Amino acid sequence: MTPITAQSTPARTAGLLGADPISDFDAGPPRVSFEFFPPKTAEMDERLWAAIKRLEPLRPRFVSVTYGAGGTTRERTHATVRRIRQETSLEPAAHLTCVAATREEIDEVAREYWDAGVRHIVALRGDPPGGADGAYAPHPGGYAYAADLVAGLKRIGDFEISVAAYPETHPTARSPGHDLDNLKQKLDAGANRAITQFFFDVGVFLRFRDRAAAAGIAVPIVPGILPVTNFAQLKRMSGACGASIPASMGAHFEGLDDDPETRRLVAASLAAEQCRLLHANGVHEFHFYTLNRADLTVAICHLLGVRTPKQAAAA
Repeated sequence: MTPITAQSTPARTAGLLGADPISDFDAGPPRVSFEFFPPKTAEMDERLWAAIKRLEPLRPRFVSVTYGAGGTTRERTHATVRRIRQETSLEPAAHLTCVAATREEIDEVAREYWDAGVRHIVALRGDPPGGADGAYAPHPGGYAYAADLVAGLKRIGDFEISVAAYPETHPTARSPGHDLDNLKQKLDAGANRAITQFFFDVGVFLRFRDRAAAAGIAVPIVPGILPVTNFAQLKRMSGACGASIPASMGAHFEGLDDDPETRRLVAASLAAEQCRLLHANGVHEFHFYTLNRADLTVAICHLLGVRTPKQAAAA
């Protein structure tokens, strides 16, 4: 695939908002994957499993289950991954981080996953126990960084491994170049793909993809898509993650604070158009941050042509 440079990027992809719509997918519907987080309460557990059951017929490539900051949801993550493996047709991908554990403890978890039939790991450095704003310090007996974790996992088994990428640079990275070097180290250690932090400007992703290609990165870089319904919450999240918000994006949600139904419609439309623009520029796989809710992701996938077998047969 010929890289799309910042100079050659079509004007309509310079930003999501105000972009021309793409009418269809010439290459067929994209492949998708979904992210969930482990529930804290019985009510949240019910919501998670309702979402899983609704999304399962879309036949995602895999579904990932997150860790909390500092590994705080470790047992809940393990339980959720095991249940997905045992009770659904989905392929679970377990998040595994470097924080607050020795190499031996992390290796034991990885072996347990392997023995349980889990073959896909999302390998991350992880946030410190105090959250993303805290200072990261490697565990003295642990894996220092994600590249070390990837190499350790590969010694245990032939896991499929996904790692994180940051189109707008990790907030703690010394520079964009240093951040890209970190990504390359993770891939050189054996990772199979990179999944990006969420973003809203298509041009940001395309330019990042070009820089990655120029650095010799050839594995798939899968865009992470976050459908937005709570704009105030998004602004807080984006600040911590280093993801920028287009200045005009807030206008789409103005006056909708007390109208969640319309907010969902707007969110689905914006995310679907973001995916269409990416697909028009050679992107054929998307990873959705579902926040354990199925409705928006189902709607967006439908707009993108991702169908259940029953829907496809009726078309």
